[in-house]
Amino acid sequence: MASCMVSILFLFPLIAAMSAEEPPGCKIRITNRGLEMLKYETQKFVVEELSNITMPEMKGKEGHFQYTIKEVKINELNLTYADLAFQPGLGLLFKVQNSSIALSFQRHILYWLFYDTGAINASAEGVNIHTVLHTTRDELGRLKISNISCDASIAKMKIKFTGTLGRVYDFLATFLTTGMRFLLNQQICPVMNHAGLVLINTLLETIPVRTEVDNYVGIDYSLLSDPVVTSRSLDMDFRGMFFELGNESNTLMNSAINPIVREYDRMVYLALSEYFFDSGLYSYYKAGVFQMNIANEHMPKDLEMLLRTTYFGIIMMINPALVEYPISLQLELNSAPKTTVKTSGVTVAITAIVTVMVLPPGKAPVQLSSMTMDAKFNAKVSMKGKRLAVHLIPLQVPLKTMLQISIVPIINNWTKRGVAIPLADGMDFIEEVVEYHNGYLIIGANLHFSKGLREMIERKIQADAENAI
Repeated sequence: MASCMVSILFLFPLIAAMSAEEPPGCKIRITNRGLEMLKYETQKFVVEELSNITMPEMKGKEGHFQYTIKEVKINELNLTYADLAFQPGLGLLFKVQNSSIALSFQRHILYWLFYDTGAINASAEGVNIHTVLHTTRDELGRLKISNISCDASIAKMKIKFTGTLGRVYDFLATFLTTGMRFLLNQQICPVMNHAGLVLINTLLETIPVRTEVDNYVGIDYSLLSDPVVTSRSLDMDFRGMFFELGNESNTLMNSAINPIVREYDRMVYLALSEYFFDSGLYSYYKAGVFQMNIANEHMPKDLEMLLRTTYFGIIMMINPALVEYPISLQLELNSAPKTTVKTSGVTVAITAIVTVMVLPPGKAPVQLSSMTMDAKFNAKVSMKGKRLAVHLIPLQVPLKTMLQISIVPIINNWTKRGVAIPLADGMDFIEEVVEYHNGYLIIGANLHFSKGLREMIERKIQADAENAI
């Protein structure tokens, strides 16, 4: 008995930790197909970065020769083989093999009494670069490149002299190529480190983490844990929680199931649990946007006709003179709308207190009816670019017509505007397909780059500079 109690006490912290684990409201999977599209942009970006390599001036003396090598320029990079792949458990692997770099520089050589200057063309061959970008979650919940492992090598270097003493200088080639190969090789990894730790992290800062959606609610897309990287995908679990801007601590508890993404055919998958939608509707409900008084010029003609037809008998019983006066409809949801996702689609259930009154001029309103109405509506989830929107679809049920005409436009007014999903600036969803599961939905899509990596990074740097002024 004592040993049993000891075992329970030992396991209790573990059980408590497991029960307290927060499920994600939003998950994103990037597959090998998505990485394949990113590879071209990455390759172009790396070429641009390596083209900016600067090398120090070389001076020295060899026998009767005194030389100075300066103004080194990278003229061309020929990436014979370049690949971008997932590195399981770490992040991303960018690999260059058997490639070449063409460069030129100016020579100043003194040989005895002869002084010679001119251009030198050189080529670095057998260039190999092996770079691993370690992806993690930072303290703010943002995706970040936390570290870079880089290894670079150059198999050989060739130098061709031109000018009057070109052949005389050939014996210097071995000496110079050794020094230049060493210097060039030393410059590659620092450039790759800067590209990842500074520039790529600058791009990742364009992914929304905790941001305003409109004047009433915000969205929290902070990562709950480090990304999970396999040979086929990079999976990220986001909080996916809306919150009321006026009271950010008053949020809905997440008791929804954890979405499961099994597919790999599309470039990217976005999974959203019922909690994602419920937290949004809850936040709007707490902000008070789902209540209003519809009267006078704000009363739609079809709704006014429905109300007058429905309550004509009651008006006549109370006072026939009230028929000529304006009629009003007060709506107030007494609880937040509830989303249900099933394989058949998405429905939203609402419960509203509906009060109908006649408004005699200069007199107190006359109440005709006050009742609680329940209704369910189908919802259409759509994606455009990287904005996710929800649109309620009224059902043709006579008893619910009053609620459909009144409350559906109110909810759609906010949900149809959409919310940005956690993707970097310049990346959009295209060719989306929505699949419904019990408790969550998955949007599979391909990716489209509206801007290159360089442009996205420069826009972010420029925006930060403008905001700092």
